[in-house]
Amino acid sequence: MNDPSHRRRGIYLLPNLLTTGNLFSGFYGIVSIMSANYVRAAVAVFVAVVFDILDGQIARYTKTSSRFGLEYDSLADLVSFGIAPGLLIYTWALTGYGRLGWVAAFLFVACGALRLARYNVQAGSGDGRYFMGLPIPAAAGLIAATVLLDDHILRLGKELRPIIILLMTYALGFLMVSRVRYRAFKMVQLPQRRLFELLVGAVLTLIMFTLAPQVMLFAVFVVYALSGLVETPLRLLLARKARRLPLMEGGEHRAR
Repeated sequence: MNDPSHRRRGIYLLPNLLTTGNLFSGFYGIVSIMSANYVRAAVAVFVAVVFDILDGQIARYTKTSSRFGLEYDSLADLVSFGIAPGLLIYTWALTGYGRLGWVAAFLFVACGALRLARYNVQAGSGDGRYFMGLPIPAAAGLIAATVLLDDHILRLGKELRPIIILLMTYALGFLMVSRVRYRAFKMVQLPQRRLFELLVGAVLTLIMFTLAPQVMLFAVFVVYALSGLVETPLRLLLARKARRLPLMEGGEHRAR
């Protein structure tokens, strides 16, 4: 006979198995970096991103979120999206910069760890529609996308590559620990009246990813990294205008 308690334990186990896949991908990325296979390491980071998305979605869908799962997920994220990209940054681009190079790589790891710690402390509080600071998977994804784009198109070379990666590393570290808000996409509800248009857009996006996956991945992560910097001041401006409008209307009524 099927025991409901066994099925329930299996459901609880599934998100943690996906988190283990995330951790394994990060470890495999580190092994690939040690073998100087940077493209494979970048792909491993993207595989870890997929596992990270799936474990969170399944935990929410099955209502099996737990404190253990949150902590385990953060530890796996630190390996896959902190240590692995940090080593990738240093080995792929910054070895020639000596101390400045490894300090920049460590800064990325440290800011990622601080970002994860802050997220754990704030879990369950605040506005669930937004993240505070750039999520560490997005920062790691941008690093990995840059590696793939350079291998496919850019060919930056030993002179230009370290400068670009150094600036990108410091910028991503700042964004991770900043108070800039980024959309979480956890509570997105699809508009029923525009499902056909969304389907067409999804098909077109899939075609573009098929034709130029390296370019599209880079574009997606760049747009997301910049979205918080654009949306935050815009949101504040709209809120300020909304506060002024009732005051202006009240003044008009008094003048009458």
